[in-house]
Amino acid sequence: MTGSSASADQAANASGVMPQDSAMDNGTDDEPVRPADPPPPTPPVDLVKHPRSPTAVPRPATHVSVDEPLLTARVHRPADLIRFLLGVLGVAAVLVIAGIAQSTTNGLQLDIAAGTKKVPSALTTITSFLSTAAVLIVPLAFAVERLIKRDGLRVADGVLAAVLAHGISLAVDLWVVKSAPSSVSAALTQNLPNGAVTDPVHGYLTPVIAYMTAVGMASRPRWRVALWAVVLLDALSELINLNTTPLSIAVTILLGLTVAYGTLYAVGTPNVRPTGETLLAGLRKVGFAPVSAHRSPDGPEGTRRYLVVQESASPLDVHVIDREQQASGFFYRLWRRLQLRTVAVRSSPQSLRQALEQEALIAYAANAAGAHSPRLIATSELGPDAVILVYERVEGRSLDGCAEEELTDQVLADAWTSVKALHDRRIAHRRLTGESLLVTEQGGICLINLAGGDIAAGDLTLRMDLAQLLTTLALRVGPERAVASANAVLGSERTAGALPLLQPVGLSRSTRLALRQHNRTRKAAVDAVHAEQIKAGVKVEDALAENPVPQDFLSEIREQILEVVPQAPVEPARLQRLKPKTLISIVAGAFAAYLLLGQLAKSNPVTAFSHANWMWMLVALAASALSYVGAAMSLAGFVPEQLPFWRTLFAQIAGSFVKLVAPAAVGGVALNARFLQRAGVRPGQAVASVGASQLVGLGMHILLLLGFGFVAGTGSSSDIPSSRTVIAGLLVAAVLVLVGAAIPPLRRWLLTRVKTLFVGVVPRMLDLLRSPSKLATGFGGIILVSLAFVACLDTSLHAFGGELPFATIAVIYLAGNAAGSAVPTPGGIGAIETLLIAGLTGAGLPWAVAAPAVLLFRLLTFWLPVLPGWIAFAYLQRKEAL
Repeated sequence: MTGSSASADQAANASGVMPQDSAMDNGTDDEPVRPADPPPPTPPVDLVKHPRSPTAVPRPATHVSVDEPLLTARVHRPADLIRFLLGVLGVAAVLVIAGIAQSTTNGLQLDIAAGTKKVPSALTTITSFLSTAAVLIVPLAFAVERLIKRDGLRVADGVLAAVLAHGISLAVDLWVVKSAPSSVSAALTQNLPNGAVTDPVHGYLTPVIAYMTAVGMASRPRWRVALWAVVLLDALSELINLNTTPLSIAVTILLGLTVAYGTLYAVGTPNVRPTGETLLAGLRKVGFAPVSAHRSPDGPEGTRRYLVVQESASPLDVHVIDREQQASGFFYRLWRRLQLRTVAVRSSPQSLRQALEQEALIAYAANAAGAHSPRLIATSELGPDAVILVYERVEGRSLDGCAEEELTDQVLADAWTSVKALHDRRIAHRRLTGESLLVTEQGGICLINLAGGDIAAGDLTLRMDLAQLLTTLALRVGPERAVASANAVLGSERTAGALPLLQPVGLSRSTRLALRQHNRTRKAAVDAVHAEQIKAGVKVEDALAENPVPQDFLSEIREQILEVVPQAPVEPARLQRLKPKTLISIVAGAFAAYLLLGQLAKSNPVTAFSHANWMWMLVALAASALSYVGAAMSLAGFVPEQLPFWRTLFAQIAGSFVKLVAPAAVGGVALNARFLQRAGVRPGQAVASVGASQLVGLGMHILLLLGFGFVAGTGSSSDIPSSRTVIAGLLVAAVLVLVGAAIPPLRRWLLTRVKTLFVGVVPRMLDLLRSPSKLATGFGGIILVSLAFVACLDTSLHAFGGELPFATIAVIYLAGNAAGSAVPTPGGIGAIETLLIAGLTGAGLPWAVAAPAVLLFRLLTFWLPVLPGWIAFAYLQRKEAL
């Protein structure tokens, strides 16, 4: 739909090469939308590539060459992968049913055996003969039909799938007979009178199903009906003759389908996308007179658009939609549907007919609304696998391809005017990126790529459109001009409605990438200036004050809106229902819980708790409570301002509640920063103070681990590795750091993280150096927290009769807690327990002592403080301290 501003005559001379080996039928069942009395068709033409004369004329030819990239011979369809995975799950489900529902399956087989005794033997003989013959005749006839139509590639795919299916069926037979549980074997086999058993999987029916499925029958309903009739007839015959079981038939069918779809996805299916010759022939069939076609590089990724020049009429923009294009990006669309609320993402059309009708409806509605968009003049089908939409050609360049000086106020105003016309009629564009905004030769904006739009759109969808266009324009002309142009056309109140939607998750993928690149570029520029200033002798805090770190680009757009409408709502709208971090936490938590439950199955913790020493348990509870005093000291010690001790203590207790819904060592950071801001500390300094506390805590954790590791390793009776091993581990860690520093991408990533960690922290630490008592409080609190947790684990071991050197317990706790906290589960659930139990048993403790001791430790330090944490959290909120 887009193109350069070259004349139609010049566009007609563009040429290229197009493969001719992907022919397809061009018949259509629907009448196109097209004015009457079209000009007569013309013969195909050859295009002259790179003509030197602008007056070059196309010459008639028997073949048409279209300027477009070569099409791949085979494509891997996501739908085949989905069907393969569903087939695997189906086979697994049948095997599970066979294992757990043994009585039901046995009863079903007995009922079938009793019913077959009433069937006349002549009928069973005839049925068996007919089904056996049909199983051989139908695939053979279908193969002959495909070969006559020169579709030998599909027949080869079917033969490959049949061979694989036969081999896999033999493997399953061997597994069921030799290694499967007796319940599964009984559900899939029948005992024969001669003492043998039937095959668990039909070795001849599975290849037939795989063959017919791989060859393809989606557009051949008669053959599909014939196949399944043969399959059901053969299955009925085998059941009547007591040669199989119902679950065996289910496994046979599912296995054949699964192998077929797996083969199709692995080797790919033949590409049946329409060629340029098919396109031009289809245009002639609906009354146009094309003389050349040129593949347009513009438009969204995965779309096929052509500039078509006619013999004696205006040029056309032709949009081709085919099945491969519909399948592209399937998994990304699936993830977006899982990630976002239904209102924030549009459902994709399920068929070519639906895609055609959707785009045509939006195009007609946009024209009727008065928006500047191309006029749709015809639609048609190109055989069973593609459709086309024909638009009038609008000359221009996409917004992304224009220089900034070309984007005048008139261009911006025209963009908002067209969008306002759409929104006034409740039409949402949903893809207002730079590639969808065509800057015309007249200095206006034409809206293209309307295929993903909505009619009768809701308020949230329309506001998402505004947020998208604001971001798109701001990336080109800056936030100030983008917001000002929107206010001039829409009004400030309507523009402010987009404020809660200015969040990356609600924007298109290309816009999110552009935002990240823009923020990264600006930050790199500021970092370079800081480096030059520091090199010139300027203090770090002075350099930051003179050239502050740039804020997020979307925040700048929000500030421009708030300058005009200060009372505008700023609370982000809830668009997400599933975050990647949440998904990772669920998977990691399930895996960790599986490991932990597997370990707990080895012993009965309830019995161990009934024999525990309650005095030691009370001491462990006191040690756990002491850790919160240390946490309060560590926070207060890194804040130059004076903090109320009791409220600081309550904030640390409240962190126990927050940890339940956030990964370990993450939720408390945000809570402490919020607490400091409410206590009167400026936001930047609050974040810096919490960062300083975390940074020093990390350093002390490493030093304590090394120190206790050295002490434990020198002990003669300890199972902890010797001090030489600790030193060797340090050397290995140093080598890994050097290797990371030698790899440029990894080095840049590490430097970026280190810079982010130290920005603001160093000035804060310099302020604290003036107060030695504050530093002592902070460092002492950090050490107290670690020692209190180690003491809690030590006394938990004593409660169950276990004993290890204190240094050994310290190494196990410090290492296990650090590794478990890296797992993205709330509070490190599952991971920390597993690692601590493994460490204690590795140090020589029996499982019956280590497992309940760790459970008691986690009960006292994680689960029991949740209720007091919730009370403290509610109290601080009521006092407006959070």
